Amino acid sequence: MSTVVATSTTDLGAVEDKTFRIGDFGLQNGETMAEVEIAYETYGRLAPDGRNAVLVTHGYTSSHHAAGRNPANGNQPGWWDGLIGPKKAIDTDRLFVVASNMLGSSYGSTNGASRNPHSGRPYGPDFPAITVRDIVAAQKALLDSLGVHHLVAVAGPSYGGYQAFQWAVAYPEMMDAVAAVVTAPRSQNAEKSLAELTARLATDPEWHGGHYYGKGGAKTVLTQMRFETLMRYGYDEQLAPRYPDRAARERAIRQLAADWARNWDANSLVILRRATVGFDTVKDFAKIRAKVLYVLCRSDVLFPPSLAPGVMNDLAAAGVDARYFELDSDLGHSASGPEHAKWSPVLRDFLAPFVANLA
Repeated sequence: MSTVVATSTTDLGAVEDKTFRIGDFGLQNGETMAEVEIAYETYGRLAPDGRNAVLVTHGYTSSHHAAGRNPANGNQPGWWDGLIGPKKAIDTDRLFVVASNMLGSSYGSTNGASRNPHSGRPYGPDFPAITVRDIVAAQKALLDSLGVHHLVAVAGPSYGGYQAFQWAVAYPEMMDAVAAVVTAPRSQNAEKSLAELTARLATDPEWHGGHYYGKGGAKTVLTQMRFETLMRYGYDEQLAPRYPDRAARERAIRQLAADWARNWDANSLVILRRATVGFDTVKDFAKIRAKVLYVLCRSDVLFPPSLAPGVMNDLAAAGVDARYFELDSDLGHSASGPEHAKWSPVLRDFLAPFVANLA
């Protein structure tokens, strides 16, 4: 196991990737994967009773590098670094934080580029049809292996929020709290979105139906798609202070897109998007025992604040103790990390009663 080094009261210091292996992993559709690997990072220390843990779940195209500085990621701080660490809202002086990479993601877990044991070649488009429930089940196995017996909370933005809601209904007795951020408890138009995604990837001559290993990887269309995503996520506004000139800002965003596409496997887009088809936890809200914090951003076009009344009404109807907070930011879908100061007190207050009860 690697060591997390805290260099000050506010800095987690160096963190490293770790890997967990699962043999004969059964999927919701009845298939079994002979071996699954899950990449993850941890911050803080697990209490002897295994009950001080927080699981942090990541977004669709981001990684499990949520906090600290990982040399494998260019020593860049994690996407929720402002929220996770000593004396921060998710206080690693008291809490043991596990940031798990999703099954099917391109950041170290078993994905389309991994070797299919049946063929000896990369899975590619033949990767099993996993679901959000399968992603969460793999995380549960990881936590079991670490000796985590109870979760103070599950927290995550966007697709990470999908996972947080899924945790709440799949393992309701295991956690005290759920923080679901810039997200929703069910997917919308997932089949249509999946069809549009695969059609877009197919416009790249290097796509080869997803069998592109050793033959390219659809990087041209992947880069353009990422650029469009970053613009939609609010990066134009986020980088404006650093690049006041719009042309310079666009060049910077295109470079970010190219860097991401170089390290991302296009099949992971399909695998993870397909996993959201049929995702709907609303029908199981009555199972939830955890308290819920639901956070949306005023300027988010993916999960707009107009979703809040319906979600909060559904939670209330199921008897769930839930509160809502709207993040006032122009940074849209990406706001929860860079604008952490605007909602960190809310998250800290939400978690405080559960942290206070720790041994």
